Amino acid sequence: MVTRIIIINVAVFVLVNVLKIFLYLFNSGEVPSFFWDVIHFFSMSSDWMHILTHPWVIITSMFLHEGFWHILWNMLFMYWFGRIVGDFIGNQRVLPIYLLGGIAGGILYFISANIGPLSGEGARYALGASAGVMAIVAASGAIAPDYVMRLLFLGDVKLKYIVFALIFLDLIGIANDMNTGGHVAHLGGALFGWLFVRQLREGNDLSQPVNNVLDRINNFFGSLSDRGKRRKGPRVVYRSTSKTRHSKKGRASTDKEDLSYQERLDSILDKIKETGYDSLSEEEKEFLFNASKK
Repeated sequence: MVTRIIIINVAVFVLVNVLKIFLYLFNSGEVPSFFWDVIHFFSMSSDWMHILTHPWVIITSMFLHEGFWHILWNMLFMYWFGRIVGDFIGNQRVLPIYLLGGIAGGILYFISANIGPLSGEGARYALGASAGVMAIVAASGAIAPDYVMRLLFLGDVKLKYIVFALIFLDLIGIANDMNTGGHVAHLGGALFGWLFVRQLREGNDLSQPVNNVLDRINNFFGSLSDRGKRRKGPRVVYRSTSKTRHSKKGRASTDKEDLSYQERLDSILDKIKETGYDSLSEEEKEFLFNASKK
């Protein structure tokens, strides 16, 4: 899922910049206002009327980048910290955290833009995956605060210190009036990431409603695809009875082994959720490490 999110962001970034280059070359070396109209069409805004008439911006804005360094750092952080989240609490929770964190950041951005010191200066726009990525970063720190990452020039650093440093940088940015709306959105995403893990430990999985909606969408398009296949005509299938019995026997053995493997993995993940990663034995850590590579 981490890889898919990165691919979507990079693909959109490439399309946006191809359009920018094309318009630049055919407009006497200047980027026309039409390009920015397109960007704003998919961006989060401080204007409530823009959001009301462009409701899709709540989602599209978190997959939209125009600057190279903007997308580079967002995708690097997504890759580093997203893999930790997926390994510890499941790959199926990565996208919901990203989406809900991005929405939380967008809401906080809208509020700050309308009641903060910059309110009343006209419509402003926000784009990028930063809020969703910060939700992933904060969630990883809340899941495994003592997890060690090796940083260039610094060596081994515990995850909780990295998360604190990133949040502190956002606070400095707000205090110095540097991209205030963006830093506020980062904090909104980080707050949701922390809240998600806390609720998960209490037995409330906030990713479930999102996954239910995504499953319904997937099933809907899957049913359309199945209808198309059925219209192609009947298909005759012959299956040997002896082969079927043999495959059933082999599958039963395989299912039993898979079930035993999954039960052990689930028990280790439950132990991490209750007592933390450091409580695992060396054998359990090795098992989890090998499982993460499959």
